[in-house]
Amino acid sequence: MELRQLRYFIAIAEQGSFSRAAERLHISQPPLSTQIKALEDEIGARLLERSNRGVALTAAGAAFFEDIRSVLAQLEHAVERVRQSERGEAGTLSIGFVSIADFGILPPTLKSFRARYPQVDVQLHELTTDAQIRELRAAELDLSIGLAPVDEPGLTFTHLLHEPLVLAAPTAHPVLKGSGAVDLHALAKEPFIVPPRSIGPGLYDLTLSLCQAAGFAPRITQHARQMQTVIGLVSCGMGVALVPSSLRHLKRPGVQYRPLLGQPATIELGILQPAQTPNPLRDNFIQALREAAQRLEQT
Repeated sequence: MELRQLRYFIAIAEQGSFSRAAERLHISQPPLSTQIKALEDEIGARLLERSNRGVALTAAGAAFFEDIRSVLAQLEHAVERVRQSERGEAGTLSIGFVSIADFGILPPTLKSFRARYPQVDVQLHELTTDAQIRELRAAELDLSIGLAPVDEPGLTFTHLLHEPLVLAAPTAHPVLKGSGAVDLHALAKEPFIVPPRSIGPGLYDLTLSLCQAAGFAPRITQHARQMQTVIGLVSCGMGVALVPSSLRHLKRPGVQYRPLLGQPATIELGILQPAQTPNPLRDNFIQALREAAQRLEQT
């Protein structure tokens, strides 16, 4: 039984005529009749009743028609799903991200990607960069948004955007008067909150180098793995922190964000993915990320 025979049969049943079905299928009538005869012989039942008034389904043909029409519809749906998957328009995409991305680049990316590819199921996992590396190696993630520096065999890290650092400090901090930029040296005696170097070496090292450039070694009294936790500790008066500027969107009572005097220091966000593994879904999401990064840099 061939797929074309089933399509021929459906066309005849819907048109009620061999000649009209042949015209719709763009074939001549004799081969159409031959294929239907072969189909009936293989099934062992007469499917069509020919008369002067045209062609009608037999009882067996009517039952066969309903089932085959459903099967062909499912087949066409499956074919379209495969084509969508090949174009990166359908399927499941598992994405890891550092918490910083949730306050900056991730929301606009998801909004534009969802509008463009509604058939893609995006699964999000908030993870530190070191955890992203482990999940990528275990093939649990398709890609991730992490913090530089990253140099891992078998994985690629490509630049996405730079984000300037700002100071997060308790609102009523006595050293911070007014609303302008802050001289970091004024915080030489303050307790600092930083991520552990094992999970955030870039931000940790940058905090130390900025403080040293300002003439002091920071007094680190707290470590926190997530940026939300860092801001929560600042709101409790536990210390100050240098954080990416997108954290300004995290409004927490008792916290103020202030720019730093001098040339802005930045951290780098990038895209982590397995090297040399084609994935159209991933490529489409990366394109959405790059477009969002470009828009953010223009604002």
